Amino acid sequence: MDKLRTNSKDTVIEQSIKWWNPGKTNQWQKDGIDLVIGKREGYYFYDMSGKKLMDVHLNGGTYNLGHRNPEIISTLKRALDEFDIGNHHFPSITRAQLAEELSICTPSSLTYSIFSSGGSEAIDVAIKCARYATKRKKIVSIQYGYHGHTGLAVSLGNERYSRPFLSEGDPREFIHVPFNDLAAMEKALSAEDVACVVIETIPATYGFPLPEKGYLSSVKKMCKLYGSLYIADEVQTGLMRTGNLWGIEHFGVEPDILVTSKGFGGGIYPIAATIVSQKAGQWMNEDGFAHISTFGGSELGCIVAMKVLEISQRKEVRQNVDFVARYLRTGLETIKKNNPEFFTGIRQLGVVMGLEFSHPEGAKYVMRCLYKNGVWAIYSMLDPKVLQFKPGLLCDQKYCDELLSRCELSIKQAAEMVY
Repeated sequence: MDKLRTNSKDTVIEQSIKWWNPGKTNQWQKDGIDLVIGKREGYYFYDMSGKKLMDVHLNGGTYNLGHRNPEIISTLKRALDEFDIGNHHFPSITRAQLAEELSICTPSSLTYSIFSSGGSEAIDVAIKCARYATKRKKIVSIQYGYHGHTGLAVSLGNERYSRPFLSEGDPREFIHVPFNDLAAMEKALSAEDVACVVIETIPATYGFPLPEKGYLSSVKKMCKLYGSLYIADEVQTGLMRTGNLWGIEHFGVEPDILVTSKGFGGGIYPIAATIVSQKAGQWMNEDGFAHISTFGGSELGCIVAMKVLEISQRKEVRQNVDFVARYLRTGLETIKKNNPEFFTGIRQLGVVMGLEFSHPEGAKYVMRCLYKNGVWAIYSMLDPKVLQFKPGLLCDQKYCDELLSRCELSIKQAAEMVY
């Protein structure tokens, strides 16, 4: 720890270029984001140089409850007096209890929980379960979707992430259809040879386009008609971000499989879960050793996740999400009205928000100006005209006022740069 504290910011950047990820590190410098995170607390973090930033990226919702949430840290510290990762082969107090709690708080179609260490792994598990249940291999996902970077998950998403590793997948096996296009979806499913459809309830990396009325429920009906399973990827839209515990609840869909991660570990301990129907999880009655994950469902992670679920479901947290969503929307609409040629749209469900700009890379300009003015938000990697704007569940009015003030200045500055 002492050595870490004595490293300079320049040293960390040099080390990162030399030993960690040269492409990513150099790209951030090129984008004018010379960020190395030091101290962090609540919905703020500090650059190593001391610059204070408001965090409305939250690492995809990992910090829904803030950085270093005191309740979660206290829970983990107490757990360390008795628990460690545990042994994935055997029943455990913590895994059993968390699995029961997930069966209660997820849609009634779901029964068993399979734990992983991260979202990509959990998506892989979901696909394996769907293939087992249907005895089919084909997978349908959304063009420009994103479901992670591991073996099966990476083939579901955009070719930007799969092509470098020759993992695009056989197009006859991994089928990509446009979002909100029911005709394309039915064409893909009607041959009755598709194992499952995998959809982010609101596709995050694609810039948060919202499902059209009736779209997701119609996809679910098609799945039932043609014998496919519906997998709801709730990694970024779950855990109260939309105003309900799971985003899919807004659309009247009971999925066959639901996946959660990111905020599930409270930003403190990595854990993910794939919650499946009895049909999708029946393989565990045949051979419970068919899937193994040494760190999936670590006992410490389960304890943290239970605290996250408890906090996220509190009445006052749900009410606060509603307040923050409405308050920020009102302020952003005023900013949009004052910058109509540049700031053109707000995509929103709860505190899942995407800010749309007229320039094809407008969100990159806004990101740079926000960074200069003490706010961290990131453009959508597959649609850089949209800024991912993800305030936390526990923000208060003072924070929102400060955020809106900085956004107003930054958007005005970005508009002047573009036009």
